[in-house]
Amino acid sequence: MGVPSFYRWLVNKYPKVVQDVVDPTMQEDPNGVKFDNLYLDMNAIIHPCFHPDDHDKIPFPTTFEDVFRNVFDYIDRLVETVRPGKLLYMAIDGVAPRAKMNQQRSRRFRAAKDNEIQEAEEERLRKQFETEGKQVLPKQESDVSDSNIITPGTEFMHELSKALKSYISARITSNPLWKDIMVILSDANVPGEGEHKIMSYIRKQRSLEGYDPNTSHCLYGSDADLIMLAMATHEPHFSILREDILIQHQHPKIDAKPFKFLHIWLLREYLGTDMKIEDPPKNCSIEFERIIDDFIFICFFAGNDFLPHMPTLEIHEGAIDLLMNVYKKEFNKLGGYLVDMSRIGEEHAAFLKLSRVEKFILAVGAYEEKIFKKRSETRERYLRRLIRDNEDAKREEVNAACYSDLDDENTSDCTLLIKKAPDSKTLSVLVNNVSATHAEIEQNTKDLKNELKRCIREKCDLFKSGDFLIDKIKLGTPGFKERYFKAKFSVEGPTDIECKRKEIVQKYTEGLVWVLQYYFSSVASWTWFYPFHYGPFASDLKGMGQVRVKFEKGVPFLPLDQLLSVLPPASSHALPKAYSQLMLDEQSRIFDFYPQDFEVDTEGKRFMWQGICILSWIDDKRLVAETRELKNELSENEAIRNSVKADSLFVRSASKLAEKFGSLSLDTNLPCKLETRMSSDGIGGILSLCDEFVEKPCLDICDNKKKDSVLCVYYELPAGSNHIPGLLSDVKLPEKTIFESDIMETELWHECQKYYSRFERVQNQDNWRSENTSNTSRFASNAISQRTRIFSSNTPLFTFQGAGVGWGSGRGKRIDAMASESVPNNTKPQHFVDNFRQLRISESNNHFLRPGGGSSLFRPHNKGHTNQSRNAPYHQGSPSNNGYINQPRNAPYHQGSQYNNGYMNQSKTAPNHQGSQYVTVPNFGRGQGRGASSNSSLRPQWSGGKAYQVKDQDRW
Repeated sequence: MGVPSFYRWLVNKYPKVVQDVVDPTMQEDPNGVKFDNLYLDMNAIIHPCFHPDDHDKIPFPTTFEDVFRNVFDYIDRLVETVRPGKLLYMAIDGVAPRAKMNQQRSRRFRAAKDNEIQEAEEERLRKQFETEGKQVLPKQESDVSDSNIITPGTEFMHELSKALKSYISARITSNPLWKDIMVILSDANVPGEGEHKIMSYIRKQRSLEGYDPNTSHCLYGSDADLIMLAMATHEPHFSILREDILIQHQHPKIDAKPFKFLHIWLLREYLGTDMKIEDPPKNCSIEFERIIDDFIFICFFAGNDFLPHMPTLEIHEGAIDLLMNVYKKEFNKLGGYLVDMSRIGEEHAAFLKLSRVEKFILAVGAYEEKIFKKRSETRERYLRRLIRDNEDAKREEVNAACYSDLDDENTSDCTLLIKKAPDSKTLSVLVNNVSATHAEIEQNTKDLKNELKRCIREKCDLFKSGDFLIDKIKLGTPGFKERYFKAKFSVEGPTDIECKRKEIVQKYTEGLVWVLQYYFSSVASWTWFYPFHYGPFASDLKGMGQVRVKFEKGVPFLPLDQLLSVLPPASSHALPKAYSQLMLDEQSRIFDFYPQDFEVDTEGKRFMWQGICILSWIDDKRLVAETRELKNELSENEAIRNSVKADSLFVRSASKLAEKFGSLSLDTNLPCKLETRMSSDGIGGILSLCDEFVEKPCLDICDNKKKDSVLCVYYELPAGSNHIPGLLSDVKLPEKTIFESDIMETELWHECQKYYSRFERVQNQDNWRSENTSNTSRFASNAISQRTRIFSSNTPLFTFQGAGVGWGSGRGKRIDAMASESVPNNTKPQHFVDNFRQLRISESNNHFLRPGGGSSLFRPHNKGHTNQSRNAPYHQGSPSNNGYINQPRNAPYHQGSQYNNGYMNQSKTAPNHQGSQYVTVPNFGRGQGRGASSNSSLRPQWSGGKAYQVKDQDRW
């Protein structure tokens, strides 16, 4: 679910939910909360330890052991920060349900293609640096260059599991923070995603007799869906620990990202205040726990890992605000709640009121036209800014070259000879005879890495190639649905489109039911998946109320079968040899599952990595038929990698729980399983002896009472307990700290009149919070009346184009000015782009007259300030203006105007240069006027008039 979009939205809307983590070395109870249980979503640790960013304070690994050391150090830091009192649960992703495997397949094919591009680009740059005489460090051989090996069933994951078991044993033996807690390791051989294995454990434990309802939980992970999963447990004493992903944008040179807590009980308080139902149906009583469940469900429409998101909803466009607004507004008409999780075990998905869901999503779909219109306008503004910035960058390169030429004219021949670059032969001699220092080589290597990043980003930038300008669907314009179905589902014509729409509604509704059950209970089906690459429009989900849903449970894939399902041919080295030939041998009966090249749909995307990989779906029956006989060819180690296991539980032999292990036996004629109780043992479940041990067999350790050792047994969740969708009795809620005054007023994105960028929206929200949390104003009371400009840390930074130096140069033109101008609705994208590339450079010492009958091409320099109202013509019949003129805002630009010498606050929506007679650019002398320098100015020529480009002869 939109990471980091959802997290950004959440912390900006509800800022008090997050808390900075205090340095744990400073005090005994550093963060004011004593946590009983710490859960680690291990894949959120493994990935940054496997391929760390440059700004992470993590050594770059080249071997498996290097990665393991990074992982151990990271876990040490987390345990030191949280200091759990009872349990540490480490969950690694095992084989995922088929609904998730399709996304994993897409990601891994994309990663392989990205690696191929990066290796080719690095090779090119190394040759370039060699030609230029820049020595760099040789390319380092690495066992961990392919991140696709972080997948269940690989040798890497098998070795990681063994290393973690030894690490846990060592920490329990030697570290005081570990010795009195239980540790559970759920490795890659245990089916299921890591976070969902954690949630299953919590749900099972809280349903057992003797469970403490005030147990405090802390979950570490980076996925946004952890927030939803934590709320779905209905455990109020729950916190999410994560790295502060926002700090990097503000402080790019920090050594390591700090941690932050996101407290679920505070989020519950926010939602309880923000989602009050003012007019519920008469037969419906308001239950906050059910509102929480409904909130989790409606957020599925904004995006999740199992269904493609709707074109209608984007989180960064305020999708969740819209969903919440519609929910509160339509609650009475809906007839009550959307879900009832107390009915989770009943047939035909009785826990989801599909008729109400249909009414709800169609009410959301009623806003589509406004959303698409706003999105189109925003895209046009974004395009203008990109084109403008691109042309400005080119102009700066030209200017830099001109400056260089001028410098060369005033430089002696001797200096020119020194500055002249040697030819390739001379350079080769220099390189061979003069060895660079170690510091120079390191700096060259760093420069190569930076240049590689820049080149890769430029190659992935679709604006550079022009593909970003493509818009085949044109959402919101007549016929957009027909074009969407033709382009994305390959159907056209009313009959075929309607037939496909009904099929999509059926599958998408099944997906909603599947995801809801997955979040609140367990996997509804291991084999079900959504069979399309694209989602429906909200307004197309008619007929959801008539859908009947039934799943076949199925079983998860074996780890090696799953590897064949998700890995590309470039990662075949991660498979046993017999299995790898199935994807490499052209005679293989499933060779078609592994294309070398595939389509990536990047329409509407800025960067290549945002595109949708169009890969064929795996036929699981064909795949399993091919691997059935290969199992017999596996080595002992490979067979272990392909097995299904239970969680491993670690405790000290001196602990109370360990005393019961002596009753276990590997003899099938004796008790081989032990059921534990929450009330007496601190954990409920079923224990059995391991067939592999960290140090020595468990029974031998139990018999040795003299030595304090570590015991490891298998652990399985108790059977037969149901999810409790609400607070438990005797729970003590934290003191309320969120009130009505903490709820920020929200304007729906499609209704906003002003166009904010994402960063401006965040900044405005920060300003709002500052004003509402401080009793004193940051500004002087008369600052605005005295027209005083005040700068603060929150003041937006603007760049002024054409600003010069010297007394009379002026500050130039603010280059964000054009971001507020509209584009005529009848302007086609390509026509817009072609016209926009016609630039003019205004000359401060010349006057330009508009050709007769054509549109004025140039904006005048002005001496005063004009407050122009939003609907009036710009310069409509006005005389020369030297002061402050109040004019309407929505007027055409230069409509019937005479000379104008004032500073104009022009309309944000008015056409440019409409019907003006002529415009004179005054001749400014030294020190006359703020914008008097030879200013470069960009203006799109909408009227189709001839564009004039005037050479700026006196610039130098």
